[in-house]
Parts: sequence; structure tokens; C-alpha cells
Amino acid sequence: MKIAFIGLGIMGSRMATNLLKNGLDVTVWNRTKTAAQLLEKEGARQAISAKDAAKDADIVFSMLSTPEVVEQLFLGSKGVLSIMKKGATWIDCSTVNPSFSTKAQKEAEKFKLLYIDAPVAGSKSQAEQAELVFLVGAAEEKLEAIQPYLMMMGKKVVPLGGTTKGTAFKMLVNLMLAQSMLIFSETILLGEKLGFSNDFLLQLMPNLVVTAPFTKLKVDMIRTSNYEVQFPLEWMHKDLHLATLTADELNQPLHLASLTKELFAAAKKAKMGRLDFAAIHQYLEKEEQLKANV
Repeated sequence: MKIAFIGLGIMGSRMATNLLKNGLDVTVWNRTKTAAQLLEKEGARQAISAKDAAKDADIVFSMLSTPEVVEQLFLGSKGVLSIMKKGATWIDCSTVNPSFSTKAQKEAEKFKLLYIDAPVAGSKSQAEQAELVFLVGAAEEKLEAIQPYLMMMGKKVVPLGGTTKGTAFKMLVNLMLAQSMLIFSETILLGEKLGFSNDFLLQLMPNLVVTAPFTKLKVDMIRTSNYEVQFPLEWMHKDLHLATLTADELNQPLHLASLTKELFAAAKKAKMGRLDFAAIHQYLEKEEQLKANV
């Protein structure tokens, strides 16, 4: 099997590395060449373009930043899909909105390709250790051929049904993630105003049954104000935007999510976009300090 991997950011580079560790024939492409050059040293072939990477591949993985980037590269008469082998499989691991996944599937069908939406749950460390969870929009019978490759990059594959279901479920996961981080941050900051020490709160609060378990992974970031990126704040803002866009399409109000989106947008505007999304805590903290100094 020939594999192509397009998009070598924080997640994609580590996912492609794990495919290489399993001895696969992997061709890679990334908009900036540095990441591809590093993988070339590990045995990958670096393609000169996304089309060049995909033209002979049996499976093409994509892990890209936004639906707009996926569309620009893959769709249309001059996109990657137009040159892929008939019968090949395109597995999009990007976090996009369900209506875009529907559009992508229809485009893939035009070129007689199989499209599967398979976004992941997990961030940098899980990608590095091949511990991602794949949320797959495909019936179980379609998973048989691709599951071994997914398991080289992850620890679990969750089949969620037909196209868009993987994308839709990932949207729900990130919606909870963003709002839970905001709730945790506001609670810690209020606790400090009530006279509890930061150390006490960060030691006790993450271990309560009412607290989202992932916050344990963010405690050191908050304690040290070192928000080394695992999952960029700017992409969390993008995911919140996609969720509210989808909610509008379905006529489903998202009151708290819309407020959360605006706060993440403000943090992004404050040049925190490339920090980990837990930096929303730092944004709220600085906002309070600014108000106190007025």
C-alpha cells in the first residue's frame, strides 16, 4: 500500500512519523518544507506538491487547519482529488464542519473515490505516542481496510456511522473542551479572590468529580504561565466558530458556546493564538489585572 500524508503540523507530522515507524511507504507534503524535510530523514518521500504526493497513493491522509484549506487543496477540477487513482481512499483527519464533510464526500464520489471523515481526539503528546482516538464517519464494514493504519497512529477507533458523523462528534468534543477550560479558569480566578491560594486550588479542583478530567493536564501550564502549545488557541477558536455555524444551520441556539467563542476570539486578538488553548486562563487573568489598574 502506498500512503500519502498531506499536512504536517503539530499533529500531522507526528501521525506520519508513526506510519513510518511501522515500515510503510509514505509520501508527504506540507506547505512549508521544513516539516517534510524532517520526515524525509526518517524515510518518507517528500513530494513537490500535494498532487504529486497523492497521485499514486492508495490511501491519502489529510490533516489540515481549516475547511477552507482542505477545499483549496482537494476540491475542484484542479484539486488533489482530480488526480487520485480511482478506487483510492481519502481519509480527512482535519477538524471541519459536517456540512463541509458532506460536500467533500460528494466531490470524492465524482472521482470514484472513497471519502472517510476521521478526526482525532487527542493533542500533541497523544499524537507523538500513537495514542490518538479516531472518530470515524464510516460504517464498520468500510473500516476493515483502513483500521490497521489508524491503529498505527492511535489506540482506539470509534466507528460512528455514515459520513459526517466523525466530524460531528469531534465538534461536540471540542465544544465541551473549550467551555470546560473556560469554566475551570473562571473558577480558579474567583477562588483566588475568595482567599484560596493558587497552589491549593490547582491541587484540589482538578481532582473533584465535578471537574473535567483533562484539566489535570493543564495545571502546570497555569501554575507556571508556560502555555507551550499542545492544541493552539487559534484552532480552538476556529472549532468554536464551526460549531456555532453548524448550530445556525440547524436552528439550534448555542448561548454559552457563542460567548466562549467571543472570549477565545479576544484572546486570539491579544496575540495568544499560537499558545495552547489553556492560555484562555492567562487572558482572563490579564483582563482582570487591566480592570484593577484602571
